[in-house]
Amino acid sequence: MPPILLVGIVIVAGFIFGEIAGRVKLPRVTGYIIAGIFLNLHYFDFLFQDFMDNTGIITNIALSFITFSVGGTLLFSRIKKLGRGILNIAVLESLFAFLFIFVGFLILTPLWGPVKDSSWFTVLIPISILIASLGSPTDPSATLAVKHEYNARGDVSSTVMGVAALDDVAGILNYSIAIAIARVFVQPDGVDAASFIAEPAVAIFGAVLLGIAFGFIFNLVMSLAGRETEGVLIVLILGSLLTCYGFASYLKFDELLSTMVMGATVVNYNPQRDKIFKMLQRYIEELIFVLFFVISGMHLDFSVLTTTFILVCGFVVFRAVGKVLGSRLGASISGSPTPVKKYAAAGLIPQGGIVIGLALLITERPAFDAFSGIVLNIIIGATVIHELVGPILAKAALKKAGEISE
Repeated sequence: MPPILLVGIVIVAGFIFGEIAGRVKLPRVTGYIIAGIFLNLHYFDFLFQDFMDNTGIITNIALSFITFSVGGTLLFSRIKKLGRGILNIAVLESLFAFLFIFVGFLILTPLWGPVKDSSWFTVLIPISILIASLGSPTDPSATLAVKHEYNARGDVSSTVMGVAALDDVAGILNYSIAIAIARVFVQPDGVDAASFIAEPAVAIFGAVLLGIAFGFIFNLVMSLAGRETEGVLIVLILGSLLTCYGFASYLKFDELLSTMVMGATVVNYNPQRDKIFKMLQRYIEELIFVLFFVISGMHLDFSVLTTTFILVCGFVVFRAVGKVLGSRLGASISGSPTPVKKYAAAGLIPQGGIVIGLALLITERPAFDAFSGIVLNIIIGATVIHELVGPILAKAALKKAGEISE
């Protein structure tokens, strides 16, 4: 079947299921994932088998846009206004989520993990590091939807939105560090001190420098282009983003960190920053989300999911405990209001968005072939749970905090 027809089916299916999700008060992203799961059923497997083997380019383009947008939230003046309380909560809840998942999976994986090779250094430690790094990101859409529906206003809702804006940044940083460290562990020659420090440092700092360079190059080209049409600006953004991502991949730097830093450079040093990011949101974002999350859902392997169900539940529980304890500690240290200490964590439980992309990217790295499929299925399974219970938790938290009357 022609690949272009399959892409059309993916987009239409994503649109239909996204609309259905919206009608039943679920995030549209949940509908996109369910559409992918539907297309992944046995009845359609023969149609999409070859298509699924060649989705890497779509995934990479989508991730470059998503991480660029995440970097666009790092406006320094805006971060200063968030206040010490939100920064403390964001740092501690993301750190605690990482630690609880890491330790929990070191215990769970040898007992219930489907990995055949149980070597600590080549499997158990790397898989635990990678999964733990995916615990930080928060999908604020559930809380945002409830906030808009009930016109909620107050310390809890504003804190959740502020922390969620920083969570994706923390997630990309954690992921970048985890990938570099895990790659050292799975090397056939074993772990040595020099590579353990040098390889992650080169991958991360190289990505930061590359992102800064491309950000300033983009700003310069845009200033020379003058007042061009939005179509020309989209071409400039697309070309710059993909070139930055491609160079990072070629140089073995962290691709996602480079495009995120590029976004941060643009939002802080380009006078037309509002126009750039609003234009991406208006014209490109939804199409990227439809393609990306439907394809992510299509990667869900039910045969693997049935053997990793305990690990999926473990990820959900360990992450929730880390988020709750970390956010409460951060709020206590900062002297935040009592409702924030008690209820803000519930708004940080939903997870979706970029975390699936990070897991999907792991499957494209040959070094992690032994367990990358397991990581992806754990994350997709956990995301479905998070996106279903997220709106319920968000509404309950805002109601108990007294920020909605219903």
